Amino acid sequence: MDRFIVSARKYRPQLFDSVVGQEHITTTLKNAIRNQQLAHAFLFCGPRGVGKTTCARILAKTINCEKPTKEGEACDQCTSCVSFREGGSINYFELDAASNNSVDDIRTLTEQVRFAPQGGRYKVYVIDEVHMLSTAAFNAFLKTLEEPPPYAIFILATTEKHKILPTILSRCQIFDFKRITTADTVAHLEAICKKEKIKADKPALQVIAQKSEGCMRDALSLLDKIVSFTNGSVEYTQTLEHLNILDEDYFFRFIQCMQSQDLAAALLLYDQINSKGFDGDIFLNGLAEFTRNLLVCQDAKAVILLDVVESFKDKYKETAKVIPTASLVSLLSILNEAELNYKAARNKRLFVELVLIKICYLEQALRITNGDAGLSKKKITEVGIGFRVSSIRPYGQTSTKYIAPTEPSVSPVSAKLIIETPIEKHIPSLKEPVETKQTPKLSALSKIREQFKQTNGNDSVQEKALGESSLQEAWKQYTLQLKESKNPAAQPFDSASLRIIDSCTFEVVTANNIEQRFIEQERNKLYAFLQERLFNKSLQFSVVTDEQKGIALSTEEILSSKERYQEMVKRYPLIQELKERLKLDLDY
Repeated sequence: MDRFIVSARKYRPQLFDSVVGQEHITTTLKNAIRNQQLAHAFLFCGPRGVGKTTCARILAKTINCEKPTKEGEACDQCTSCVSFREGGSINYFELDAASNNSVDDIRTLTEQVRFAPQGGRYKVYVIDEVHMLSTAAFNAFLKTLEEPPPYAIFILATTEKHKILPTILSRCQIFDFKRITTADTVAHLEAICKKEKIKADKPALQVIAQKSEGCMRDALSLLDKIVSFTNGSVEYTQTLEHLNILDEDYFFRFIQCMQSQDLAAALLLYDQINSKGFDGDIFLNGLAEFTRNLLVCQDAKAVILLDVVESFKDKYKETAKVIPTASLVSLLSILNEAELNYKAARNKRLFVELVLIKICYLEQALRITNGDAGLSKKKITEVGIGFRVSSIRPYGQTSTKYIAPTEPSVSPVSAKLIIETPIEKHIPSLKEPVETKQTPKLSALSKIREQFKQTNGNDSVQEKALGESSLQEAWKQYTLQLKESKNPAAQPFDSASLRIIDSCTFEVVTANNIEQRFIEQERNKLYAFLQERLFNKSLQFSVVTDEQKGIALSTEEILSSKERYQEMVKRYPLIQELKERLKLDLDY
């Protein structure tokens, strides 16, 4: 039996034209070879599995080819190309920096550079995962990388460009590899399946390409695994099962449950998903991605961002037309919050079911929030009302007067002629008619605004101007609280002086920056305390430092050793008692 070779190695590109999805790099390298403008150091950086090492090997083979083509490709038939293809070239050296990252490894490499190539034009040194080199190894490599011999070419490959020293970056010609698109990956997989005579469904290959996330090596590994699982065929259903991916048809059914507010059907559908072994976070993530795709489909310009199986694209567009944008945005918000809080939930299934309850009644919640006429009380239309008035006349006379309604929508019944009775019996009608008008219903936000206006009005009445005595008294009370709680800020508060600027503003003058910081730390609590005690909500203060005051205090407070001891005894009498018990003598 022949030895099995994985597709990633068997179908590794041997020419620049066979590299998938990196035309911007392969074209540049071919032109440089054709015009003999090769740099002495290259840096290939990009995600994993996109062709960095492959391009390095093709470059090394092409520049040593005996009969290169006019397009800048290797002939792949000469002795040098065959030795490269079979891995026996003596002019190609590949170093794995992940396991050879010391200074000694780099010194060994630089010593080999001194020897000229045998049987070729160039010696090519490829250092893979170069970001794993130590700082000392990088520094040992700098001089050789900057001025190598004319026959030496260095190719550095890395997935983490930001970890490489700037001194290395400045010495290299940098090529940024990009992720391979889903379409390019599918086309390459179809070509391989055709060569291997594998029956493959295009939707299944699209799922594999999406799962690989732009990495061709991962896509080929998944293809090999699924071919082994299905015994030579790649079908859509089996691919979903093997890759542990939820079928998008489930999500379409969930959207139908949300539109019809069918909670029972949604819970039963989630039970089916749970019984298949899918965790709640996989379901939430899949539903969020599905919602994002629906949101993308609502704008014709953004449809190109839709990366799904071809057979589902039309269904996405049709579903997106019947769902409001507000519903999709709200659904995304709910799912995003659910994904963040999923790990903290103790009962995972109950947590997901609560999310489904929110989703199923999302439409109803949005209608209530927007004040839909179907759910809110019917508003009474304000119209003009016909009413009657009567003038004062002598006793016994009658009169008739009619005032038409201001709106034509008023019923004619309200405009009947009323015969006035004698004035003695109609005294109440002499008062001015009171026009009744319906008070509009305040929303919650309007109520809050009215309360805020009333509160501000009351506060403005209660505010008092700032006075010297009241300010000093409140300041002393706050300082006393600090002393009782043994707060170190008590001393700066005690020594600070106050200066009133106007009726709502004053300054706190301190001796130095340290006292200023202590007072600033208490700013919020002090604000609340003073505003409450002084009945002034507009109260403001600032803390300033007066250096002259600090100099004066420092000169006044310079005490001798004996004076300091006496001050300590005054504050703490137990010190004197301790001195007497221990019979201590003090050296002043």
